Amino acid sequence: MNYELVFHRPTWFFKKLLKSSFALRCVLLILTNILCIGSVAQTTLDKLTVDKIMRNPKWMGTAPTSPFWSADSKTLYFSWNPENAVGDSLYYLTANALTPKKVSIAARKSLVARTIQYSTSYTKATYESHGDIFFLDIPSKKLTQVTNTTASELAPKFSSDDKEIIFSSGLNLFSWDIATGAFSQITDFRNGVKPAPALTEQDKWLRKDQLTYFKVLIERNTKQEQRKKNLEAETSTRAKEIYIEDKSVQSVQLSPDKKFVTFKLSRKSTSKTTIVPNYVTTSGFTEDISSRTKVGAPQSPTDFFIYDIVHDTTFQVKLDDVPGIQDTLDYLTDYRAQKEKASKKRDVEVTSALWSVDGTRCVVSIASLDFKDRWIMMLDPITRKLTLLYREHDNAWINSPISDFFGNDNVGWLEDNKRIWFASEESGYSHLYALDVSSHAKTALTSGNFEVQRVVLSRNKQSFYIITNEANAGEKQLYKLSVATMKMDRLTSMSGAYEFALSPDEKQIALRYSYSNKPWELYLQENKSGANAKQVTHSLTEEFKSYPWRDPEIITFEARDKAIVYARIFKPAKANGAAVIFVHGAGYLQNAHKWWSSYFREYMFHNLLTDLGYTVLDIDYRASAGYGRDWRTGIYRFMGGKDLTDNLDGAKLLVDKYNVDPKRIAIYGGSYGGFITLMAMFTSPDTFAAGAALRPVTDWAHYNHPYTGAILNTPYLDSLSYAKSSPLYYAEGLKGALLICHGMVDTNVHYQDAVRLAQRLIELGKDNWELAGYPVEDHAFVEPSSWTDEYKRILKLFEQNLKPK
Repeated sequence: MNYELVFHRPTWFFKKLLKSSFALRCVLLILTNILCIGSVAQTTLDKLTVDKIMRNPKWMGTAPTSPFWSADSKTLYFSWNPENAVGDSLYYLTANALTPKKVSIAARKSLVARTIQYSTSYTKATYESHGDIFFLDIPSKKLTQVTNTTASELAPKFSSDDKEIIFSSGLNLFSWDIATGAFSQITDFRNGVKPAPALTEQDKWLRKDQLTYFKVLIERNTKQEQRKKNLEAETSTRAKEIYIEDKSVQSVQLSPDKKFVTFKLSRKSTSKTTIVPNYVTTSGFTEDISSRTKVGAPQSPTDFFIYDIVHDTTFQVKLDDVPGIQDTLDYLTDYRAQKEKASKKRDVEVTSALWSVDGTRCVVSIASLDFKDRWIMMLDPITRKLTLLYREHDNAWINSPISDFFGNDNVGWLEDNKRIWFASEESGYSHLYALDVSSHAKTALTSGNFEVQRVVLSRNKQSFYIITNEANAGEKQLYKLSVATMKMDRLTSMSGAYEFALSPDEKQIALRYSYSNKPWELYLQENKSGANAKQVTHSLTEEFKSYPWRDPEIITFEARDKAIVYARIFKPAKANGAAVIFVHGAGYLQNAHKWWSSYFREYMFHNLLTDLGYTVLDIDYRASAGYGRDWRTGIYRFMGGKDLTDNLDGAKLLVDKYNVDPKRIAIYGGSYGGFITLMAMFTSPDTFAAGAALRPVTDWAHYNHPYTGAILNTPYLDSLSYAKSSPLYYAEGLKGALLICHGMVDTNVHYQDAVRLAQRLIELGKDNWELAGYPVEDHAFVEPSSWTDEYKRILKLFEQNLKPK
């Protein structure tokens, strides 16, 4: 039989099939199925390999990202790459035409920017594009380019009466009158110091003496002084100069009544910065990359000022009387000398200032530079007096997973201009609160053993759109929260996680949704509870969809201190008795969840390992995100403590419940996961036969200040915490096989960490380790060839050390 004829002429074939005998028909039907399956197999994934997973990052398809709405709420834009081109393109769709279409290059040039500021009525919009300011009248769609300069004009927003656009350029604030098109300079910050008077005391005496005796000089001087007064009167509305010496000006903000300007001045840092050498360069020379400081470097707080425009005076707001500023920190009780030397006044700084819309009140957020306190205080701009509204203290460190649309330190005004909202972990979980600034009465808007993780205030400021994990610790669902009733209406329904972009008129919601084994896709939904979410993108390739990607089971187990630990497990159909524990990075990150992981390469690698018979355990150890304050701070002053023992207890679970051979367990992870891997291999060497530490921190005294200083304090004040927490000190405990992989131009965790550990292992005479350096990679790998090489080494490590002996 001509199989090619059968396949390409199915009509002819089935006519023959119908005329044949029953037996022949059965044979031909089976043959047809075989042929069809063979044809489909050409686009199916026969088996996973490291090359398949890592070599071509686009083989699975490219998920849509960064959705944003047009100003009139009619069009949704997003980045997408369904054609597997070199880079993503911009696509659009409308509620009436859900098929995505690519935005032409010509259309993109005139497209409104992604970040738009709206007037109170939402009939006007302003935005910045390529350093210029634009104004859009939404009903008429008339677009006006406000500035067209070689300088950069940034951060436009409407004045409280919607009559002007306020923006920054260089050091200063400017305004543009929408009706007249007139520009005004609001501030005049100048570098350097104010010029000293040109006349000495002797010069002044001579001048006075001359004007006493010579009539012509008196007349001329009188005319000159009058001309000076006339000029000052004509230019009285111009901004007065403010000299900032050698400091940098930040956070310049005009009050709604245009009477005050608040700003911060920061001193130039004198702290020594690290250098990262870049060896593979286009110049052929080794080029130095200036990187960050190390933890413990001197931190200079910024100074906060108010410029009184009406009275032309500038003054600094003193923070000496902030409640608790002289408190002694608990951890210093371990060190008598440090406690005695500790400063009586802790360093604090204003992190943001927020004016009520009517301009009558100003609230400032203040933070201590030791990370243990935050204050919300009312500021009287006339008297410069600060009044406490709220204080949050944490013996470990202050944190909140909430991010609001405007980035205002999780603080904002409600519609009555009498109450503020803010986020706090005071209950043990991140929640929203409302506080009356006059009576100081505080109301919890949300409560319970769950976290509020993202907040967007509605146009009328009477509702919040919030992402929480109330439904499940491993999910992110969208709710609408009423400020008045505190009722939460759930807007999303599918198990998994959502990200959202609300249309300006708040009638439609663009949703990015994913599940454990389903990558992110874009959906469109009406803004109401129970509405149907319509999928508008289909990004996955047929080859990717042909593989049965596992939906790992989320489990819990009891740690040695009785805490309940969440994890997800990949169970093979035919177990080989070996297991791998994966340790996620970042410390404060969640991976035992029900959405498509940011560790998607690792997720696919875990499917490969499971195909090979390995059991894979992925643990949300202590300090992981999503489980509240106490879980987050479980590593305070001891990284490599409870976070490590949670992984060790996970290894015990594998042996006790999943029939894993205790001598055939490996551990691996990147960044913080690499650090835990080292601590596991060095301090519990009999638990793991092998470990792969990717871009690991080997000594926390060499990491950055904002992250490490919060968790371990500073090395010179809390040396015990660093000694307990750094793998370098425990390297002599290594027994199993260790692989270290590190990017050589890593500006986050420096390659120096790996080099210092290598020297330590050499001096200890250890010979069961290897270091792979990646010359062109930063902390997050980019090149597919690097990913492939790294994971081939990891797989080889497991295969060589976890096979039965």
